Amino acid sequence: MLRLILIPVLAAALLMLAPPADAAAEAPAGAGADAAAEATWRGRTAPDSTAAGHWSWPVAAPHPVVRPFVAPPTPYSAGHRGIDIGASGPEVFAPAAGVVAFAGTVVDRPVLSIRHVGGAISSFEPVETTLVVGEAVESGQRVGTLLPGHCARACLHFGVRLNGQYISPLAFLGGIARSILLPTRTDVTGRQPLIPISMIE
Repeated sequence: MLRLILIPVLAAALLMLAPPADAAAEAPAGAGADAAAEATWRGRTAPDSTAAGHWSWPVAAPHPVVRPFVAPPTPYSAGHRGIDIGASGPEVFAPAAGVVAFAGTVVDRPVLSIRHVGGAISSFEPVETTLVVGEAVESGQRVGTLLPGHCARACLHFGVRLNGQYISPLAFLGGIARSILLPTRTDVTGRQPLIPISMIE
């Protein structure tokens, strides 16, 4: 008798715990929308163009580095978190495809920042722009006008943050050679092993 009473009670409890049919139908749609948004963003930022060593220079040639990148010993120490590039003209170009992350004034200078796929953000100053946050840009597209005041002569300050940490922009422009680990141990004959010339860059 007790078993006959418990069966319908348990069945009713299971029905109450089951998710509504509408909610179950809506879940995949929401996930699909998120995936579509991510795919759209990635498509707009051209992942292949943002690989390290494949960015283009943000100013026309010649583009001498008049002040190099100097990494600070700590996040709050003094350093030079970017490079200063001598400019022969006022045009500033996007080094790679991306989306405008910031366009405005920092303290007393105009700054433009572009977010690229892979966690990199490029920043330029002093640069005046008509672009707005969220606007997509293509590699090589003119994104602003260089203003005077950063150096004695016209120069652009170009910085790059990768996952929140400042690194040398030359790593993205191909100006830093790839590191190669050379052998330090001797072989069985006691001689230093030869290093193929093709391995030395």
